[in-house]
Amino acid sequence: MTDEVTYDDAGKAEVIQGKAREDAPELTGDPGLGCHSGGEMEKAARMAGQSDLLDQYARDYPQGPHDKPQSMCPAFGSLRVGLRMKRVATVLSGSACCVYGLTFVSHFYGARRSVGYVPFNSETLVTGKLFEDIRDSVHELADPDRFDAVVVTNLCVPTASGVPLRLLPKEINGVRIVGIDVPGFGIPTHAEAKDVLAGAMLNYARKEIEAGPVAAPEGGVSDRPTVTLLGEMFPADPVMIGQMLAPMGLAAGPVVPCREWRELYAALDCGAVAAIHPFYTAAVREFEAAGRPVVGSAPVGRDGTAAWLSAIGDAFGVPADKVAQAQNAFLPAIEAALGAKKIDGTITLSGYEGSELLVARLLIESGANVPYVGTACAKSPWSADDAAWLEAKGTKVQYRASLEDDCAAMEAIRPDLAIGTTPVVQKAKELGVPGLYFTNLISARPLMGPAGAGSLAEVVNAAIANKGRMDRMREFFEGVGTGDTAGVWEGQPNVREDFRATNQKKLEKTARAKKAQEMI
Repeated sequence: MTDEVTYDDAGKAEVIQGKAREDAPELTGDPGLGCHSGGEMEKAARMAGQSDLLDQYARDYPQGPHDKPQSMCPAFGSLRVGLRMKRVATVLSGSACCVYGLTFVSHFYGARRSVGYVPFNSETLVTGKLFEDIRDSVHELADPDRFDAVVVTNLCVPTASGVPLRLLPKEINGVRIVGIDVPGFGIPTHAEAKDVLAGAMLNYARKEIEAGPVAAPEGGVSDRPTVTLLGEMFPADPVMIGQMLAPMGLAAGPVVPCREWRELYAALDCGAVAAIHPFYTAAVREFEAAGRPVVGSAPVGRDGTAAWLSAIGDAFGVPADKVAQAQNAFLPAIEAALGAKKIDGTITLSGYEGSELLVARLLIESGANVPYVGTACAKSPWSADDAAWLEAKGTKVQYRASLEDDCAAMEAIRPDLAIGTTPVVQKAKELGVPGLYFTNLISARPLMGPAGAGSLAEVVNAAIANKGRMDRMREFFEGVGTGDTAGVWEGQPNVREDFRATNQKKLEKTARAKKAQEMI
C-alpha cells in the first residue's frame, strides 16, 4: 500500500525507457547545454525516449543551413497562440531564465493574462517529481467555469529529460489538457512553434468531432461553404478575402490559429483550406486527415489574386463564369491601386514570419526591384507558386535563410531599402542604407486584395526618401563607438601599441603551436 495521493491513472501508464549510451551527455549546470547547444541536448532527448517526437519535428520543420534558432526563443510562437485564445490557460515547464524571458516578451507584445510556471531543480527533474508537479498544476487549474483548455509546454531541458506530457490526462472536469514539447533544438523558428500548438489543438478537436456532436462557434455556422484561412494576418485581410470569395458563393471561415476553442470545429468544417502562411505543416496534416484540400499562395497583387481565386474555384468546383465574375470584380481595383502608388527602388527583403514571399510579390507588382528574399522558414509546397513567380522576375529566394545570408545579400546589393529583422536593419543603417523592421512595420499591414495593393507604398517610399538623412548621420557619426572608441570615454583612450604588438606575437605563437599539433 502507498499513501501517495493520485488524481488519475497516469501513474500506471507504461513509460518509454531510453537505452543507455556511453557517449550520452549529462544534464548538468553546463552553460553550453541550452537551445543553442544543438546536438548535445538532442542526444539527451533521444536517450530519454523522445526520438519519435524529434523525428517528426525533423520531417515537419527540416533544418538548414543553420541548425539552431537565430530569432527569439521558438516557444514564444506557441505561447502567443495560447495567450490569444479565450478561456485557455497556459503553463510553461522549463528553466527559470527561459520562462522569465518568454513571459516578459509575451507581456511586451500585449498579453493580458498570467502565464503558469512549474519550477524544478535537479532532484525533481531526475526523479520524475517534475511530472507529478505538472500533473498537480493542471488538476488545480482545470476549472470548467474558467477554462476550456489548459496548454502545458515543455521547453528545452524538460524535453531533453523526457518529461512525458503524453501521460497527462486528456481531460479533467471537462477541461481539455494539451501537452506539447517546443525545444529550441527541435523547432527552428518561433513561427513554426505556432504550428506545433495549432496542430495539437486541431488534432484534439478533430477527435472530438469524430466522437460525436460538438458546440457551434459563437458567431454561428455559415450558410455558405467556407475557406479556412491558415496563418496569422492583419485583421482587415480576412474581411477582404471574404469579399473576394462572395461572388463565387463562398465565405471566409475561421483564421487558424484560432481565438477560441469552438472555432477549431468550424475551421475543420470547411470546404478547403487556404495556406496563406505556408509553414503550418502539422495543421495541414490534420486538415488532410479530415479530407480537406489545401490551396497555397494568397490573393496578393494582381497576378497572385487572379491565380488564387482560380485555385479556390477549382478546389470547390465553382463554374468558370463565377470565378471570372470574382476576378473581374476585384482585379481592376487592384491594378488601379498598384498604379496609383508606385515604388521606385531596389529592396532586399528578409524575415521569419513566413509571409516574406507574399510581401515580395506585392512590392514587385508595385514597381520595386527585389533581387533577394530570405525567409527563415523551410521550403514548402504551399509556397511553391510564390517562389516560381519571384524567380521568374529575377528574384533569388533563400529558404531557411540565416542572418549571415541576409546581411551578405544586403551588403552585396546595397539596396535603396533593406527590409528585415532587427540585426539586418541595424547593419544596414551602419552602412547608411535605410532599413525597415519587417515584423512591426511591414507584416502589420493589410496585404490582400485592393486594400493591400497600395498599403506598403507609403511607408516604403518614405523610408527610401531618407537616404540623404542616413548619409548625413553616417558621416557625422563616422568612427564613433567603434574600435578604440567603443564604450564610454571622457577622453581619448590610452592606446599602447607596444602592448598590442606583444599580444599579437603571443597569438601568432599559439596559432603556430596549434598547427604543429594538428600535423602530429
